[in-house]
Amino acid sequence: MKRKYPDCPILATAGVIFDEDMVLLAKRKQEPGKGQWSLPGGVVELGEKVEDALRRELWEELGIRVKIGGLVRLADRIVLDRKGRVQFHYVIADYWGSASSRTVSPGSDVTEAQFVPLNKLGETLLPKEVLETILMADEIRTRDLNKSKRDVAP
Repeated sequence: MKRKYPDCPILATAGVIFDEDMVLLAKRKQEPGKGQWSLPGGVVELGEKVEDALRRELWEELGIRVKIGGLVRLADRIVLDRKGRVQFHYVIADYWGSASSRTVSPGSDVTEAQFVPLNKLGETLLPKEVLETILMADEIRTRDLNKSKRDVAP
């Protein structure tokens, strides 16, 4: 399957990975978005479940294990070239989850990765859609965690 000038959309997955009040960001080594901070993730392989793909990608790209909390949203990433042709088209399943550790080791698709405090995200140069996804994920995570606390309370 060719990623550049594809014949159809490509399914990918990304993780909004939290550790308490911090979120994991990765600087992309490849297009689209080369050199930009983004959510870590990658392409779903044939025969692979989406959540398994996210776990695999986070392990391959960052050497980190995660527990997936739930789906945040499906998002389109469509990039047109100068002639208006579709150069890239990804449908991305964004999940929120939690990290087993804050220690990350950037792999072949990432130049840099770090956990950033949620209250410092405004100081980063994140694309608007990435920031929106993080805020949505934090809201869903907070709601889900509060619900589970209520379910356990006497």
